[in-house]
Amino acid sequence: MTQQRGNRRELLAEAAIEVLAKEGGRGLTHRAIDRAARVPEGTTKNYYPNRSALFEAIAHYLAERHTAALEELCDQIPEDLRPEEVTALYAAMLRRMSGSAQTQFLALFELHLEGVRNPEVRKMLGEISRANVDTAVRLHSAVGRRISVRGAGLLDAGMLGVALATLSLPDDLVGELGFGDPEATSRALLTLARARGESSLEVLRDSAS
Repeated sequence: MTQQRGNRRELLAEAAIEVLAKEGGRGLTHRAIDRAARVPEGTTKNYYPNRSALFEAIAHYLAERHTAALEELCDQIPEDLRPEEVTALYAAMLRRMSGSAQTQFLALFELHLEGVRNPEVRKMLGEISRANVDTAVRLHSAVGRRISVRGAGLLDAGMLGVALATLSLPDDLVGELGFGDPEATSRALLTLARARGESSLEVLRDSAS
């Protein structure tokens, strides 16, 4: 019975993410989630009695899975990792945020808006950001480069902002700003982030990587 209940919560959380990404915060209702999850009407409300509980459930679900994925990534960092592979990794992240993981990213953005008013959601967003920062520091350390916590935070915010701009701005402006090139954008963000922990000469020397 416990396992079934756990599965039901996961099913509702995944359906809620789909609804939040598609309909936005205003469209996140118990009935909409029931329909998306294909469960009897009233099921979601039994688990999450109000909208705050819905947002918090989504935040916990995304934070738990995101931090677990980054822990696995850090545990598997190869000893021969190269700087260009770090750049490629961040470029792949940008592509996913506006591509295959677009639903999760849009839900994450809606959570950021909710986090302004909801302390529990803000706490979970903090866990996601902290995991991103720690991962950036560990990846840079693995290739012998320095990046400060502040620099890693700027990188995290920059990735979030670029992905949002790519999805929300007109295509011609996205192209003009260069955001349609994940590799070049990632290289620029990484260069700016490392500027917080390295001298200007070191950053310029490494920026081509």
